[in-house]
Amino acid sequence: MTTTLTGGRAASGPLRRLVRGRESDPVWARPALLALLAGTAVLYVWGLGASGWANSFYSAAVQAGATSWKAFFFGSSDGANAITVDKAPGALWPMVLAARVFGVNSWSILVPQALMGVATVGTVYAAVRRRLPAGAALLAGLALALTPVAALMFRFNNPDALLVLLLTLGAYGLLRAQEDASTRWLVLAASCVGFGFLAKMLQAFLVVPVYALVYLVAAPTPVRRRLWQLVLAGAALLLSAGWWVAVVALVPASSRPYIGGSQNNSVLELALGYNGLGRLNGDEVGGLGNLNQNAGWDRLFGAQIGGQISWLLPAGLVLLAAGLWATRRAPRTDPVRAAFALWGGWLLVTGVIFSYMQGIFHEYYTVALAPPVAALAGMGAGVLWERRRSRAAAATLAAVVVGTAGWACVLLGRTGDWNTWLSPVIVAAALPAGALLLVAGRLPRAVALVAAALAVVSGFTGPAAYALDTVGTPHTGAIVTAGPATGQGFGGMRGPGGRGGPGGRQGGFGPPPAAMGPGDGGQAGRPMGGVRPGTGGTAGTGQPGSAGQAGDGGGGQRPGGGTGGLLNGVTPSDAVTAALTEDAGAYTWVAAAVGSNNAAGYQLAAGRPVMAVGGFNGTDPAPTLERFQEYVAAGRIHYFAGGGPGMRAGSGSDAAQRIAAWVRENFPATTVGGTTLYDLTAEGGS
Repeated sequence: MTTTLTGGRAASGPLRRLVRGRESDPVWARPALLALLAGTAVLYVWGLGASGWANSFYSAAVQAGATSWKAFFFGSSDGANAITVDKAPGALWPMVLAARVFGVNSWSILVPQALMGVATVGTVYAAVRRRLPAGAALLAGLALALTPVAALMFRFNNPDALLVLLLTLGAYGLLRAQEDASTRWLVLAASCVGFGFLAKMLQAFLVVPVYALVYLVAAPTPVRRRLWQLVLAGAALLLSAGWWVAVVALVPASSRPYIGGSQNNSVLELALGYNGLGRLNGDEVGGLGNLNQNAGWDRLFGAQIGGQISWLLPAGLVLLAAGLWATRRAPRTDPVRAAFALWGGWLLVTGVIFSYMQGIFHEYYTVALAPPVAALAGMGAGVLWERRRSRAAAATLAAVVVGTAGWACVLLGRTGDWNTWLSPVIVAAALPAGALLLVAGRLPRAVALVAAALAVVSGFTGPAAYALDTVGTPHTGAIVTAGPATGQGFGGMRGPGGRGGPGGRQGGFGPPPAAMGPGDGGQAGRPMGGVRPGTGGTAGTGQPGSAGQAGDGGGGQRPGGGTGGLLNGVTPSDAVTAALTEDAGAYTWVAAAVGSNNAAGYQLAAGRPVMAVGGFNGTDPAPTLERFQEYVAAGRIHYFAGGGPGMRAGSGSDAAQRIAAWVRENFPATTVGGTTLYDLTAEGGS
C-alpha cells in the first residue's frame, strides 16, 4: 500500500509541476501559459494545408532531401544533387526529417515551422519570467504570438522560423548565464546562435556583439573569468556554425552539388557575399543588386513594413528607455537591466541594419525583430506596473498605451476600407485605460486591473486582426507579406491564392531585363506579370512570367512556353506531369529548367529530380554549357522546359541563357498542356 502511494506521488509530481508551475506563482499563471501555448499552436497550425507547397523553392529541396541523404546534408534542390539552395541547409533539416516520417506534403513541411513558433513564444515567456512576474511574461508571449509577421513566417517554410527560434534560445541561454556566470549556459547560448548560421548564414551573427557585450559587462564574476568564458563561447560559436562549412570545403567539388548562390562554387563566397555583405551594400553578383527600397530611419514604420512588425515597436523603444532609467542605480550585475540591455541591443542593432541595408530586403525579414519587441513590451509594462505609484511611471505607462493606440489607427488607416470598425474600438479602449493608468497607483486593485485589461485590448486588437487575416489567407511564392493589402511594397495586390511578391508596389518591380529561356514568347526587359507571386493572379497573359490561371498558386500555363518565374513555381498540367514521369527511371533528371522556382514546380509535381539550371536567379554558372551538353549526350536529361526567370545583363553568369539558346537551336519544341518542352533525347538533336 505504501509503495503504491509513493509511486503515485512520484508520478503526480511532474504532472503537478507542469500544471501548477512554480510554488511562488499565482494559481492562474501556469494555466494561462498553457492556454497561451495552446492558442498559439491553434493559430499557427490552422488551415496550413491551404498554402500548398508555400515556397516551392524550399519545398522542392525538402522533397530532394527526403529521397537522398546526400541532398539532405548539402541542401540540394534536387535528389540528383545538381545544385544546392542558396542558403546553408539547417532550416531544411527539420522539415526533411518530418517528410521522411510523414511523407512529402504541405503539413509535414509547414507543421515543424508552426511548432518552432510555439517554442519561440514559450522561450520568450520563460526568459521574461526569470526577471519579472508572470503577468509581464504572459504579455510578452502574447505580443510575440500576435505579431503579424510572426503569424506569417511560423506558418511558412522559409529559414526565418528556425533562425528566430535559435536566436531566442540563445538570448534565454545568455540570460541564464548572466545570472550566476555559468559557462555551460554561455556556451549553449553561443551554440544556438552558431547553428542559426546554418539556417540563414550571417544574419544570425547580428546579435553576437550584443550578447557578448551584455555578458562582459553584467556577469557576476571577475573580468578575467568573463574574458576566458567569452573565448570558450566564441569557440563554440565557430564550431557550431563552421563544421558544415568545413565539411563542404573538404569534399571535392566533383563529389558534391554546386553551391547555389555563388559564382565560384564556394560556400564562403555564398556566406560572405550573396548572403553577407552583399545584402548590406547591394553589391551582389548574381543577385538583384542594390534595390534601395525606401532605406532610411523610417523604413520599419513605412507603408511597406509598418503593418508587419511596428505595432508595438514605438512602445518597445519607449519601454526600453524607461526600463534602463528605472534600473540606472542598480548594481552592475542587475539581471533586470541586463535583460533590457540584451533585448534592446538585439532590437536596435538588427533594426538599424534592416533600416539602412541597400541589398535585397523583404518585409518578412522583420520577424527577427518580433522576440525583442515582444520581450521589451512585456518587461517594460511589468516594470512600470510595479512602480505605478510613481507619477512618472504611471504617466509613462499611460502615454505608451495611448500612443500605441494612435499608431495602430495610423497603420489601420493604410488598409483602406478593411475592417474600419477596428480603430473606434481601439480608441474606445485606449482613452479610459490611459486616464485610469495615470492614477493607477491610487486606485483599488480591481479598478487598476480593469485599466490594464483595457490597455491590452487597445494594444493587441490591431495586430490580432492582422494576424487573423494572415492565418485566413493562403501564402505561396518566394515573397510573402502579412495582413491586408496596403497598396505599397511587394505586397500591393491581393488575390485568391495567397499573398506576396512584386507587382503591386508603386513604381512597379520585376526581374531585370534578360532572356526568359526558349519558347517563352516574351521580350527581354518586360516586368514579371504585374501580380504578386502566390496571389493566384489573373488569367494567363502570354507575357514573360505571367502568374497563370486564377487560384493556381501563381503557376498556371500559358500558350507558347514555360511558366513560373523568378519568385514563384509553376503548376504543370496533368499532361506535362505525365510526360515527365514516363520512363522516369531511365534518366537522372526528368527535365531541366532555368531557375530554381521554375524547376521546383515540375519536380514537386513529378516527384522526380528536375535540374535547376543557373540556380535561384538563373545566374549561377551551374551547369556550364559544356557540362550540360555532356549530360545530354549521356542521355541523363529527358526534357528541357521552356520559360524561367531572367536577370539583368552583367549580373552573374550567362550560362543558363547559353544553355537555353543551344537547346532552342538544336532540339524540336513540343507544346504539352500549354508548356513548351524540348525532348533532349530526340533524334536529330545535337
